[in-house]
Amino acid sequence: MDYIPHKPIFVIKRTLADQLTKRLDDPKALIVLGPRQVGKTTLIRALMTPHQSETVWWNGDDADIRSSLHKTTAARLKHLVGNHRYLVIDEAQRIENIGLCIKLIIDNLPDVKVIATGSSSFDLANKINEPLTGRKREYHLMPLSFGEMVNHAGLLEERRTIEHRLLYGYYPEVVTQRGQEQEILRELSSSYLYKDILTWEEIRKPDQLEKLVQAIAFQIGQQVSNRDLAETCGLDAKTVTRYINVLEKSFIVFSLDSFSRNLRNELKKSRKIYFYDLGIRNAVIKNFQSISLRDDVGALWENFMIVERFKWLENNRKNVNRYFWRTTQQQEIDYIEEREGLLHAYEFKWSGKGKKQPTLTFRKAYPKSEFKFVHRENFEDMLVPLKKL
Repeated sequence: MDYIPHKPIFVIKRTLADQLTKRLDDPKALIVLGPRQVGKTTLIRALMTPHQSETVWWNGDDADIRSSLHKTTAARLKHLVGNHRYLVIDEAQRIENIGLCIKLIIDNLPDVKVIATGSSSFDLANKINEPLTGRKREYHLMPLSFGEMVNHAGLLEERRTIEHRLLYGYYPEVVTQRGQEQEILRELSSSYLYKDILTWEEIRKPDQLEKLVQAIAFQIGQQVSNRDLAETCGLDAKTVTRYINVLEKSFIVFSLDSFSRNLRNELKKSRKIYFYDLGIRNAVIKNFQSISLRDDVGALWENFMIVERFKWLENNRKNVNRYFWRTTQQQEIDYIEEREGLLHAYEFKWSGKGKKQPTLTFRKAYPKSEFKFVHRENFEDMLVPLKKL
């Protein structure tokens, strides 16, 4: 039986909260991007609680807000903001020319701090990157992380939930509404998950998009071929490439490219695709079987470790290059980080059984690299590091 934490969970502090608080007084706009239902609005409401009387809220889902900001001017924006010190724009991706609006506010209303949230990066980023060059700080809010839950409930408590997390993931509502995980995930993984993609990308074949997501879900931890995915989903390879691109930009999946530098037989143009949340992945393939009954626990563990490491790096604003490594002879390493010119290689296994050293080929090619064998008895050092990178 899967372990379910007994401690009541109420407010879980997000790591980004402190970082955003420190930036409330600088002149640049704060842009918080992330998938739907990960708590962006909750985070910003908590951030602005001490400043409620000084804050005006605009919601991009409101038609009157979109209408008021259509082809707006600096004078009109000044009238709309009034004497407020802070402007929060929620669901900013819904507002046409939002980047230009924020630019006008920053340039003409220097005493107003802008905080904007968006449920996907591809549309909002297209609208803000050029107008806001040098005028914004961008942050990504993901589902809850192992590290955040350790800070909330304690390391021992969170370690006991690992099998549960491999099945149901870390979406806030899933974590806090115990006993309703499958129902919540079914809703999240339905067409609601693809709402932004279907709206903005004008995708006319949602069934094929769902088939593509399912095909990717069955291949986590494996190299993926756009040609093979295209045949599986009844799409052409070009369309598959486009769909995967928007799936990544809407924070549903992410990819790792292969690392290649010294050897002829290293794979040079290959990649693996993982899910930002395992609960979504399991809902997509409709499989919530217990870990002890599954044949994909190795892939789940690899996905878990890589995405939780990504979250830690993102939450702590660490910049590293990330890869996997494989040769044409099927020698491989699950995950590689390049930090300050040094390679740090990781092999992930659910059990403690496996190779304790990288392949001789890798050691000879990269003798200065470090290697760690990570399993369920020692994994926390990678996700809540005690020493700085």
